[in-house]
Amino acid sequence: MQIQFGTDGWRGVIADTFTFENLSLVAQATMDYLHKQGLAEKGLVIGYDRRFLSKEFAERVAEIAAGNGIKTWLSHEYAPTPAVSWAVHEKKAGAGVMITASHNPPRYNGFKVKESFGGSARPSTTKVLEQMVAENQAASRPVQALELAEAQATGQVELFDATAPYLAQLGRYVDLELIRAANIKAVVDPMYGAGSGLLPLLVPGVEEIHGAENPSFGGHPPEPIAEHLGELAALVEAGNFQVGLALDGDADRIGAVDETGEFFSSHRIFTVLLRHLYERKGVRGAVVKTVSTTQMIDLLAQKYGLELFETQIGFKHICEMMLENDILMGGEESGGLGVKGHIPERDGILMGLLLLEAMAMSGKGLRALLEETMDEIGHFHYSRIDLPIGAQAKRQLLERMQEGGITSIAGFQVARHNFSDGFKFIFEDGAWLLIRPSGTEPVLRLYSEAGDPEKVELLLKAARGIASV
Repeated sequence: MQIQFGTDGWRGVIADTFTFENLSLVAQATMDYLHKQGLAEKGLVIGYDRRFLSKEFAERVAEIAAGNGIKTWLSHEYAPTPAVSWAVHEKKAGAGVMITASHNPPRYNGFKVKESFGGSARPSTTKVLEQMVAENQAASRPVQALELAEAQATGQVELFDATAPYLAQLGRYVDLELIRAANIKAVVDPMYGAGSGLLPLLVPGVEEIHGAENPSFGGHPPEPIAEHLGELAALVEAGNFQVGLALDGDADRIGAVDETGEFFSSHRIFTVLLRHLYERKGVRGAVVKTVSTTQMIDLLAQKYGLELFETQIGFKHICEMMLENDILMGGEESGGLGVKGHIPERDGILMGLLLLEAMAMSGKGLRALLEETMDEIGHFHYSRIDLPIGAQAKRQLLERMQEGGITSIAGFQVARHNFSDGFKFIFEDGAWLLIRPSGTEPVLRLYSEAGDPEKVELLLKAARGIASV
């Protein structure tokens, strides 16, 4: 089969496309790449999440690394993706591999590559990896592997704690003493994922739900969006807590619930944290966001006089910008946010701590912090719809959209468009609509933002008609 890397890594359905055989092909190509780039001698870090067979998949990658003569550090238990990325950075390793499908449904698993800088593999890197997998398949290149027990006995594979050094780094980045002293009533939902137990460990008193191991993730994808956080929202709405925080399956994304019990999207989190970093922590630099992210970031960057970059969807593009520029903060609509002074990686746990720090420093809740900002730059409403779409329907949609010709939607005149990643239509008042097939799932995503919630719904309804779904 043809192996393709999506917005972040190669993913597939377990026992369908994500099999030990296909994993071995991808792992062998990754080891060949490390040797070719002169990175093999620096070693490889491997981590995994709590998904079905993740540990076994990770062990198989370690066997192949050992078989290719690459010193390997294998996490001794499940760990968050940002912890594995931090380990790559701290150990000055040649690369890292994280076995996770992030926020995808339970039936998926995935293979994320982390480069030596401790961030998502750049598009140029994943393109080469795809080519090397194809070349190895065509040449019937054998997979070289060393049994795990033998690799451990010889020191070729070493088990290590990926989490402890990462938590120490978080403690250096935020003021944990200030957060603890504020006694904020907080509850966290790690969604049965790899971030379980960590926020309560860092901030005693934080309560946790859904921290047990459950490969089915309670029956829905471990994605911290409104429809999956009903229990968290109910706890806050009942007055038991001042804030709810949520992590995705590998803890590199974040969602939240504000003091009213309302879902607090990544757009709002990005906005609140950008202001916190700039005004309270005095961090300076440019800002980068993806094409599906709120225009509130544009307006805040303009207010502060900061340079703003916009990229395609996928944190790997933000990571690339962080490597090439002095970036204060970068973020995407799906909850992936990264900051200066850490690693060029999204980090849900760090973002949760920064939200608590912003609350502790200001004495205000998330809704109050957001309202304070929107009173200055304008009030915005956002929504997203995910719809199943088959391969043929997806191809037909792309063909229709690429033909162009759409000048108005739901009676609103299109002022300009951005087709850099999906099909984004921007209107005179700044409202926008984005129609984009997912890069990791058979899903069509429809996004919209406007100053009026009714306009958002009108645009999304019209988008369904345009897409014929």
